[in-house]
Amino acid sequence: MIPHAKTYQADEMIQKRRWSILVILNLIVFMSTLDGSIVNIALPVISKELHLPISQTQWIVSGYLITVCTFILLFGKLGDLFGKIKIFKIGAIIFLLGSLLCGFSSSLRMLVLFRIIQAIGASMTMANSQGIITEIFPPNERGKALGLIGTFVSLGSIAGPSLGGILVSSLGWEYIFWVNIPIGLIIIAIGWRILPVDITFVKAKPDLIGSFLFSIFIISLFTGLLLGQQAGYEDIRILVSFTITVFTFFLFIRVEKQKSDPMLQLALFKNQSFSVSILCGFLTFVATFCFNILAPFYTQNILHLSPVNAGLLLMLFPITMAVAAPLSGALSDKIGSELLTFAGLLVMVIAQVGFSTLHMGSSILTFGLLVALLGVGNGLFQSPNNSLVMSSVQRSQLGIAGSVNSLVRNIGMVVGISVATTSLFSVMSSKAGYRVTDLIPNRPDIFIEGMHFVFIGSASICLFSALFTGWRLLKSKAAISHL
Repeated sequence: MIPHAKTYQADEMIQKRRWSILVILNLIVFMSTLDGSIVNIALPVISKELHLPISQTQWIVSGYLITVCTFILLFGKLGDLFGKIKIFKIGAIIFLLGSLLCGFSSSLRMLVLFRIIQAIGASMTMANSQGIITEIFPPNERGKALGLIGTFVSLGSIAGPSLGGILVSSLGWEYIFWVNIPIGLIIIAIGWRILPVDITFVKAKPDLIGSFLFSIFIISLFTGLLLGQQAGYEDIRILVSFTITVFTFFLFIRVEKQKSDPMLQLALFKNQSFSVSILCGFLTFVATFCFNILAPFYTQNILHLSPVNAGLLLMLFPITMAVAAPLSGALSDKIGSELLTFAGLLVMVIAQVGFSTLHMGSSILTFGLLVALLGVGNGLFQSPNNSLVMSSVQRSQLGIAGSVNSLVRNIGMVVGISVATTSLFSVMSSKAGYRVTDLIPNRPDIFIEGMHFVFIGSASICLFSALFTGWRLLKSKAAISHL
């Protein structure tokens, strides 16, 4: 590194290898986000082998995502304090250790525990990747770079069912975790040589009280949401959980306002571009994870496809997204991001409405076209939206801004799981005449009705985001016209 270089952008050596650094970061983050969703396609197999109902197997997915949400703000703050690259490297190693242990699990309890270890490492990488990229890349390439890392984040989140289906069918469900080991070791062997040392630090103390309160808030919120599906939301334990959620949330906000160096800088949300982009990102992941949860069961239980064929069909999502997202990110550097996010959301609305019309006799071609359309919409939206988030904050806030962006994405995933399963089983219970927490043998019609209701809801969520983004676009054009 040049001795007097105060930024990565002033260091010629780092600038020469910035795209190689981006590849390394992308691959680690891809694996971290992939493991938030790769289990979805394996749930029917895991449920059968471990003799568990679907409502319990959801903890394999949700436990991972809850842990990421619990720790991601803390690790974003620690990245600002002690170095984003240092925290990223440690997280990658912890993630690989958790992956190794998951494959040896013989019970639901063991699998959830090792998934938590995985998630702690994943949260360390997710919280700091976007901040690292924003520091390294110059403004004229930042949209493209953030678009690519956003693409890999989203691809990791969405490619899980397709890749998982291939691994489950050919090798067994354990290999959806073990596949990370050889890839991760190769990345570490190569990547650790080219990642630079940290040069940006913020002088402050970790916000331990804020971290504790936020952890209680996340755990109580999602415990209430997920257990409520099994026990019913009128259960006293669920009501107590939600009461703790509300109390700790307001206490957390109060504590953060009083601290000079809070874990979450609430002033970030005064930035309209940041706040709108964060909200729309959250809502799109809620809607997309409704699809992620239902698609494996629709393809395998209704269309009667094998896990590998279902996985190959669902690969249309990451493939079309991989094409659309880099183009969208590069285009956002030239024409701005607002119009692209709006267009992407409209395409997602069309796809979600299409899913709400599927039935037992729908063709595989129809389903495949809708999956591809949803991938295009996500690709158009995610890259410019990530660019809007990260370009709207100061350099000293990149770590926490990146972790907030990752946090709302992961909260969106958990909320999407909860919304999808709660809505699905509520409609199925109403039609069946008794409480349902699993698929009903020989009654696919009841599942289809529940699925329709879920996709109408997810289409409505995307439409609301589109209207909100359209309002921002019109406001931005009005501001430019007055200049």
